[in-house]
Amino acid sequence: MTTALDRVRAALTLHGHSGGITELPSAAPTAVAAAEQLACPVGAIANSLIFEADGTPLLIVASGGHRVDLKKAASRVGARKVRRAAPEFVLEATGQEVGGVAPIGHPAPLRTLVDPALADYAQVWAGAGLPHTMFRTTFEELVALTGGEAAAVGI
Repeated sequence: MTTALDRVRAALTLHGHSGGITELPSAAPTAVAAAEQLACPVGAIANSLIFEADGTPLLIVASGGHRVDLKKAASRVGARKVRRAAPEFVLEATGQEVGGVAPIGHPAPLRTLVDPALADYAQVWAGAGLPHTMFRTTFEELVALTGGEAAAVGI
């Protein structure tokens, strides 16, 4: 049986990422919790957040130091309304549970916006499919891994 972690690992390997996956001592359901365990700035945590944009999944990879401005996001993707997705919607769109969503390893590609504030950090950390797993990357690599676009939709 393939797990969310296996799918993330396979996606990383496919893209030539050699940094591996880090297992944290405990679950890190928030950017603050992840930053504490990794001893890094909270802004260097790449939160993978799933929204519904007129009923379609939208992944926004936001700096842990930002919240998403839903109006900016809707304007950027041409949607009437963007709202936080329910846990069931997240699981269906990503194959991953809320609290451990990775920016990659999903059943199908998702439209993705990546917070350019992550470029302020030489390395950033993103979820790896489970609440206690993360992988180290860079802003540029994150954009390439996700096939996303840089978009300032954070506040």
